[in-house]
Amino acid sequence: MARTKEFDPDAALQSALELFWRRGYEATSMTDLVEHLGVGRASLYATFGNKHELYLKAFDRYCEGRDTLLLRELSSPGPALPAVRSVIRRFADEAAEERRLSGCFVTNTATELAPHDPAAARRVEQRWDYVETLLHSSLTRAQAQGELREDRDPRMLARMLLVVMQGLRVVGKASSDPARVRDAAEQALALLD
Repeated sequence: MARTKEFDPDAALQSALELFWRRGYEATSMTDLVEHLGVGRASLYATFGNKHELYLKAFDRYCEGRDTLLLRELSSPGPALPAVRSVIRRFADEAAEERRLSGCFVTNTATELAPHDPAAARRVEQRWDYVETLLHSSLTRAQAQGELREDRDPRMLARMLLVVMQGLRVVGKASSDPARVRDAAEQALALLD
């Protein structure tokens, strides 16, 4: 008879996500994960694979939650440009808040792992493609509704906003001046006028 798992894999994955998010991939050992999750090493390996596989699953979990929020914000009916502005301001606010020290899991992965880890790099690119597509769609809709000037290129604006959003996360994590990220966000948003 097969043994049943004595832990909740969903809760363990969330806990691993939080530990990786706070400490980073390299600074988190399997021993740290075993202690933090309160799960035996063999059970972790059997359920999630190795540390790298667990990290990638945590990355996917993080993105699932963020994707739902972003899709809801940028796909709601009505004027599109206020929703885009709201998203950029939310990113700036999050980057400037106390939680800023953890940064953004995607941005952290992009800077720590993506340069030398093809699997992580693919996931980061997929996430950025998704965000850029949502922004592009919203900006195209804003232009069709007369909210965005005709001489603006929605694709290029979406790319610029994606880069600004990621930059806000990096600077917000390292800077103690919340005005720095908020001012930068407002300057980027001025290009939508």
